[in-house]
Amino acid sequence: MDCILKYFPNLTETQKGQFAKLQQLYADWNEKVNVISRKDIDNLYVNHVLHSLAIAKIISFTDGTQLLDVGTGGGFPGIPLAIMFPQCQFRLIDSIGKKITVVNAVIEAVGLTNARGEQIRVEQVKEKFDFVISRAVTRFDSFYNMTRKCVAAGGNNQLPNGIIYLKGGDFDEELKSINRKTTIYSISDYFDEPFFETKKIIHVEL
Repeated sequence: MDCILKYFPNLTETQKGQFAKLQQLYADWNEKVNVISRKDIDNLYVNHVLHSLAIAKIISFTDGTQLLDVGTGGGFPGIPLAIMFPQCQFRLIDSIGKKITVVNAVIEAVGLTNARGEQIRVEQVKEKFDFVISRAVTRFDSFYNMTRKCVAAGGNNQLPNGIIYLKGGDFDEELKSINRKTTIYSISDYFDEPFFETKKIIHVEL
């Protein structure tokens, strides 16, 4: 929890309370449904919550922004970002029902009214959103082709509407076929924990 306050010192008391609840909630749920690797649960705040919040370092979403978290798993990056941006709307989707059970239970337990989880494949999603967000669910070129239809034109954020993707390692080859303006941000420019040394954020304008 301290690492969240280190980089985001201006949280409201409500936000601090919501973030503080996450450790026990995920520890309890992980005993029933394995949404976070067993060895990783002790590093929840750095490896999952703070990693998700890296997106908040490159963009402060304007009120009313609509976001779709694809392949959310246990609720990342959607739940931490929904806490950070309470005036934005988040839809968290995954094809695995038991993961969505955990997502909705955590959403309810921390009192989020701006997020909901749904078991659905992205190919079935008909609505459009300002941003599609995700954390390395597949190769980026495959993800781009699956999700670009979900992004609405226009927008009034500091970054153009598009896809925001958290990914680590070398992915240059995965970007070769993307013929849209693409910006890559190094998370290590914002957070100094060793975990983030090779972690990046990809933003593709649509």
